[in-house]
Amino acid sequence: MNATVEQVLLSKIKALTPQQVAEVEDFVDFLAAKAARRAAIGRLLAIAPALEAAGAEPANEEEIAAEVKAARSEQRARKQSPPTGSGAGRP
Repeated sequence: MNATVEQVLLSKIKALTPQQVAEVEDFVDFLAAKAARRAAIGRLLAIAPALEAAGAEPANEEEIAAEVKAARSEQRARKQSPPTGSGAGRP
């Protein structure tokens, strides 16, 4: 992002109410998560031929659903647990 675009966005954000800023932050988080999901799908698709060549059995829909459920549960647990380390997390 170039400096001009960054300055324009910052000016617009500064004019928002705290609630609107929170909504902007939520949207930015959503966009980042969406990009992460796309990257994960891309990595998965990239290894699919190697898995097939290795003779790995494809997962059925129930196995995939169970894996997704477990991953989401783990993500929720991480979000709910207090951060560890030097206390450099968000307030």
